[in-house]
Amino acid sequence: MKRIAVLTSGGDAPGMNAAIRAVVRAAIHKDMEILGIKRGYNGLLGKDFIKMDLHSVSDTIRVGGTILYSARSVEYNSEEGVKKAAQICRELNIEGIVVIGGDGSFRGARDLSLQGVPCVGIPATIDNDIVCSEYTIGYDTAMNTATEMVDRLRDTSESHDRCSVVEIMGRRAGYLALQTGISVGATAILVPEIEHDLDRDVVDRIKKARNLGKTNFIVVVAEGVGKVAEIAEYISEKTGIESRPTILGHVQRGGSPTVMDRVMASRMGYHAVKLLHEGIGNRVVAARSGNIEDFDILEALNMKKPFDTDLYDMAMAISI
Repeated sequence: MKRIAVLTSGGDAPGMNAAIRAVVRAAIHKDMEILGIKRGYNGLLGKDFIKMDLHSVSDTIRVGGTILYSARSVEYNSEEGVKKAAQICRELNIEGIVVIGGDGSFRGARDLSLQGVPCVGIPATIDNDIVCSEYTIGYDTAMNTATEMVDRLRDTSESHDRCSVVEIMGRRAGYLALQTGISVGATAILVPEIEHDLDRDVVDRIKKARNLGKTNFIVVVAEGVGKVAEIAEYISEKTGIESRPTILGHVQRGGSPTVMDRVMASRMGYHAVKLLHEGIGNRVVAARSGNIEDFDILEALNMKKPFDTDLYDMAMAISI
């Protein structure tokens, strides 16, 4: 391939810019022309392209967010929209596209691939819920950000003998909440993958910890589990301990990416360009056992990712 493009789609994740940088510089290294598509599939349909060079990605590896921006596209989520996007690619001689994003972004890449435009997906989402990959860009930074924020909350909880009930992002996946909960020593962790009973899994644990002399508590709740305000109120009623809800929200998406996210994004971006340069598309780049691999995009979307129940059980065992 001689002319490719790169876009970011879905929720932003720290390290996306590092991935864009790697794609651009790897393409230039292989004498390929590289275009940046602004605002994801919406920008593809609107022909919102920019020609990218070494200068356009200079000093971006340390920057959070995405310099190509991201946006939803209602039009693209239709057969006519995908066909229109494929025709635009043919008109502009775009031979392949690197798609940086999450599961929904890859479904869009699959649809475009089926229309004859080879795509390679790079997993970038703070939820770490891309099935074929053990790691997704942004996950480590988000964990560190959430941990720092909860550590700050603990200072207040200790000062006032409170319970802080903290909502962590993860509507359908509890990986971020679990890792954050372990890192902050949460008394209880609620995730969508594990059924819970508030009395058994939260209230009783708090009471047990209080009987052992503990006076302040952290309860970590994944976004998809329930409303933290209601959970905090329930804890207050059942224990008599003042409980305050906190929603960390989109602060978890921002910030300068960690070393791990910068390096992983660079490795994945280079691998994606290598595939397209060799004429290989319809793949998803993945991290497996420390290596960078790739899978057929249809196979990747049909995989199932097991939740680490052993890690969850460990967290519960050492949290009191």
